[in-house]
Amino acid sequence: DFKESSSPATPEAEEKTSRDNQAISGAKESSAGFTINSMNMKNAMTGKVLWESDSTQSMVDGATKAYIPKEILQCRAVSREINFTSALEMSAFRLVQRVLFHGNSIEEWNFEFGFVIPGSTNSWQQIIEAADEMMPAEVLSGNVTIVTEFFNGDEFIAKSSVLIYYE
Repeated sequence: DFKESSSPATPEAEEKTSRDNQAISGAKESSAGFTINSMNMKNAMTGKVLWESDSTQSMVDGATKAYIPKEILQCRAVSREINFTSALEMSAFRLVQRVLFHGNSIEEWNFEFGFVIPGSTNSWQQIIEAADEMMPAEVLSGNVTIVTEFFNGDEFIAKSSVLIYYE
């Protein structure tokens, strides 16, 4: 069920890859020329890739969908890696991520990257620790939206909104 190779072997796998590639296209390219190139999520303890999406599309405002293996809910910690490109220098690149359940915020995280070299492509990894009690995948699937806002200091850069389905 996990996408661990870059080339799908079946039509079903091709459709899943297409759905997952759309999952990271949820923000708008800003005046800073900010683009997300790819994203993955791993079990932080084992390093096993549980979900990945590679897309060269500019991020566009609006909600998208991601289909993630429900195994991720069993992880004590998840490592998320974002590969991004910025045309311009950023002195205080950061993100704020909120988890919404039925539209209500239930978790919020703030992550700081810092200085971004102009014209650079960067990888940024964050570790997200699981809550002590996790709701079942059947309850969460289709009811959780992850909203991620990217900033340079206080200047808004882009926003991504992803509706999560667990498979």
